[in-house]
Amino acid sequence: MGLWALLKKGNTSSLMAALGNTAVAAAKGVAAALSGSGAMFASAMHSVADAINQGFVFAGSVLAEKQPTRRFPTGFGRVINLFCMVAVMVVSFMAYETILEGFHLLAHPSEASNFWLNFVILLIAILWKAMKEIVREARTEAKGLAIIPAAFRNVGRSAPPTRLVFYEDIVATLGAALALIAVIVTQLSDFKMLDGIATILIGFLMVGVAFKVGYDNMVGLIGVAAPKAVEDRVAGLLLADPDVRDINRLRILQEGRTYHVDGYVELRVGLTLADADDIKFRLKATLLNDPDITDVTLGILEDNGVRDWRPELTP
Repeated sequence: MGLWALLKKGNTSSLMAALGNTAVAAAKGVAAALSGSGAMFASAMHSVADAINQGFVFAGSVLAEKQPTRRFPTGFGRVINLFCMVAVMVVSFMAYETILEGFHLLAHPSEASNFWLNFVILLIAILWKAMKEIVREARTEAKGLAIIPAAFRNVGRSAPPTRLVFYEDIVATLGAALALIAVIVTQLSDFKMLDGIATILIGFLMVGVAFKVGYDNMVGLIGVAAPKAVEDRVAGLLLADPDVRDINRLRILQEGRTYHVDGYVELRVGLTLADADDIKFRLKATLLNDPDITDVTLGILEDNGVRDWRPELTP
């Protein structure tokens, strides 16, 4: 697979977020320099960290699309988890610097200027794109404002880089809101310490993102079972075949944003070995037609007359 083909397969939400955050960081940086607002400075630093992280994550998502090799037969899906862990370290460092700046502002409050410049720039948000990407990856049909609750419901089913973008953009939006409150309050009152308080709170929000994304990707590196919705979808494809009577065992492992399927299916009684083999390959081809599934290993058994597949008992 060529470089351009890999780039096209990369996670689009992280790429768009990186480009968007680069522009936002530049605007916030100019506003912070002109106004002297500590909260705007913290928000700008956060946007810089987001842009670097999401660019890094996009590169990881591209590498994760490389085809399996003899040395790495299951592919490179978990590479994205490694890149996300590096991004978490960057977020953690930026959070430390932001909190440090917040305490400095508490000790030495300063008065900000250019209120309207800060106000307009802090209204910029790019959360919508990440929400739409989550809905697309989770295969829901939400539209309009229904995208927002659907995104929160399905964030666990999205790719690791999309989750990173989603969580970071939530924090960026909340951080921008805190910075906006600080800008308004310090403009209209003498409570200048709110600038430092808002900066510290933004830093702690970044720490929260680092812990959440770090945990998700640690689990991904260890190897985690696919969500139940994915398991039900795979089971439905198998049981829809007219020759399949039951599923004896089914295990689906998530690798990055793709899945590896391993299981045994029970076929109707009386089939020859050649016919059963043809059915197995047919089932495998059916599952591999799903763009989220990259590897399938199926065994075949004769129906034992006992119902083994009971999805309501699976975790």
